[in-house]
Amino acid sequence: MAINRDNKGDEERPVMEGGNPVSTSTQSDENFVEEIIAIVESVKNIGEYRKTQRKECSNLVRRLKLFLPILEEIREMDRTKIPDVGILCLKKMRKAFQSAKKLLKLCHRGSKIYLAMESEAMMVRFQSVYESINQALQGMPYEELGISQEEREQIELLGAQLRRTKKRSDTQDMELTMDLMVALSTNNDRNANAASVERLANKLSLHTAEELREETLRVEKLFKEKRSLSSESQQHITRVLDKLKSLAGVEENRVVDDPIVPKSLAKCASIAVPHEFLCPITLEIMRDPVIIATGQTYERESIQEWLDTNRGTCPKTGQTLEHLSLVPNVALKNLIQEWCENNNYELPKEACTSAETPSTTNDAKILSLVQNLSSRKLDEQRNAVEKIRVLSKESPENRALIANAGGIKLLVQLLSYPDSRIQEHAVTALFNLSIDEPNKKLISHEEAIPAIIEILQKGTILAKENSAAALFSLSMLDENKVKIGSLNGIPPLVDLLAKGTIRGKKDAVTALFNLCLNPCNKIMAIEAGIVPPLIKVLEDKKLEMVNETLSLLLILASCSEGRRELGELSFIETLVHLIRDGSAKNKECAMAVLLELGSNNRNLILAALQYGVYEHVVEVSKNGTERGRRKAESLLKLTSTAQEIP
Repeated sequence: MAINRDNKGDEERPVMEGGNPVSTSTQSDENFVEEIIAIVESVKNIGEYRKTQRKECSNLVRRLKLFLPILEEIREMDRTKIPDVGILCLKKMRKAFQSAKKLLKLCHRGSKIYLAMESEAMMVRFQSVYESINQALQGMPYEELGISQEEREQIELLGAQLRRTKKRSDTQDMELTMDLMVALSTNNDRNANAASVERLANKLSLHTAEELREETLRVEKLFKEKRSLSSESQQHITRVLDKLKSLAGVEENRVVDDPIVPKSLAKCASIAVPHEFLCPITLEIMRDPVIIATGQTYERESIQEWLDTNRGTCPKTGQTLEHLSLVPNVALKNLIQEWCENNNYELPKEACTSAETPSTTNDAKILSLVQNLSSRKLDEQRNAVEKIRVLSKESPENRALIANAGGIKLLVQLLSYPDSRIQEHAVTALFNLSIDEPNKKLISHEEAIPAIIEILQKGTILAKENSAAALFSLSMLDENKVKIGSLNGIPPLVDLLAKGTIRGKKDAVTALFNLCLNPCNKIMAIEAGIVPPLIKVLEDKKLEMVNETLSLLLILASCSEGRRELGELSFIETLVHLIRDGSAKNKECAMAVLLELGSNNRNLILAALQYGVYEHVVEVSKNGTERGRRKAESLLKLTSTAQEIP
């Protein structure tokens, strides 16, 4: 007998002889088990994965490792006794494990922005790997392979787990979705933009010039290698990268063929400075390299500025620093000096250390302004809070100086001051300060939230808008989501959504999105009447908030109370119109909401069919984006169960 191998993948069938399969293992067949074991051993050592896929990668590696005992048992048996059906199962397993390794390597070294934007598609790929592994287990001849009963039960249990694996959609993913939408927005008419982009930078670990340089190279490589990536996707990735560079104060160069170049090398690009001589923060050659607690080396001035902004972490690794001591890296300094002499390269000159540098002047100015916040003279106090509002928006250094000088406590006290202008400036300054993570905790510790909610209820129009932005920023801490809800902060946000200016409505949507990630807040928002004004925002083309609004509606649709409010035929018709006429992203989001509603109420799908949704969904399934096609296929399956579709 022979195995019919036609070089078409793994669909090989054993030729039967006398009714029984006979093994005809080749030398290649004999190495299957060793190859699979080698794959598992290699993925154990891949390293750290991107934050957006880290949980799924860890789960996948853990599950692959569970196969080692059974594989080692198979390796011990006589190769000639492996039945053909066993060979076929092992070949399928090898192919599935190879796909798993490829996916894990992508999640280890791929573009962080691309992986974040394609997080849903990546989940589909994880699902595909699990399905392939499960198929390889079907028909596995455990007895013929000499697998012990204990190992067999463990693998069968694992197979059952793989079949039950569902797509994960947790609060972090939803926050990421909103932050990406904000980063992709072409206008800057929303107060919460800076806080949202800052959170995105934290999640993707794209803060420093070094991190952004590496990401730029990854994006450049992605654009060159992934020919199927649409021009729209490339534009979106570039736009997010530019927003992150702007936040970090890095020049926004073109991505392709134009990497970030250190300023000191701009005039001598022909000189290739060794990478280890560049400070990871500024990408400038180091004049005074120092070592921090994690063992990483930085330029003294750059790392000191980083530490002075209340960041107690290593910029490169993100690890919390056990101490803030800076140790001179004498060996590296000598190497840099020797290299400069050999290459006639002039190191940047030391900054002037006169008694009145711009830095010390600014420090003294901020300290004086913070002191004037408690002045008994109204004009002096008003002038100080107005200037601190402006300074707090300019830079992380200013925000750190204001916080270190005790400005947060004084600003919180001014929130209750009986002067509307002072209140407005104080709440805006606190919002600006809250952009930096350490300040969020300091502001919360000073019990600012009740006073911010009161201004949201009774303040001027501008004060209300900035209060909404401040609540959004502070609600990035989970404990503050609960606190804002319990202090009745959601009804005034809904009121701002209904009656506010364009900017006010946008800030309200962003804040409510964040707060409704908490289940209790979601119910409070529905009871406060969030749905009618939210649908008006959805239908108002001037606001350009379709995707953000649909994302918030999707959160509301995840509970029965929300589905009751959204089950109006007029809303279903609005969704159908968006699927027909909206942008590619509009269609994706609208179909996601319709899927959530229709999965729980068959009548809503029937209503959508009456409004003509079927032909529009078919069109998306053929010509939409990758995510759009997946949503369309799921929706088509749902419609076929609701009504017979030819």
